[in-house]
Amino acid sequence: MLKEFREFAIKGNVVDLAIGVIIGAAFGQIVTSVVSDLFMPIVGAIFGGLDFSNYFVGLSSNVTANSLEAARQQGAVFAYGHFLTVVINFMIIAWILFLVVKGINKLRRKAADTPPPPAPPTKEEVLLGEIRDILAKKA
Repeated sequence: MLKEFREFAIKGNVVDLAIGVIIGAAFGQIVTSVVSDLFMPIVGAIFGGLDFSNYFVGLSSNVTANSLEAARQQGAVFAYGHFLTVVINFMIIAWILFLVVKGINKLRRKAADTPPPPAPPTKEEVLLGEIRDILAKKA
């Protein structure tokens, strides 16, 4: 059983999947940083200091804080601003993945459109060609 598991774990697909998950996690952090550190401040500046991350509604009367972190410590909150930020993260990731898949599909179509090189002649074809050339010289 251990040998069978080792064969499964070493297969290329498992390793490729693991690498994809690790790269995906790193890519997710990059997108999160782009949204929270670059995109949302610009949106906030355009809309007069709008900061989605601190938009929430307290679900109990105990919540009186002005920041989301402090409000969460006081009680349950409906953090719709954080949700909007996560939705924007998803949209950016989905758009980038769409562009990547579109580029890969374009490359695949281009590769499929190019005809394969002609096969080399068989020994019989070469021999028949030589016979033809010899007969042409005699005539």
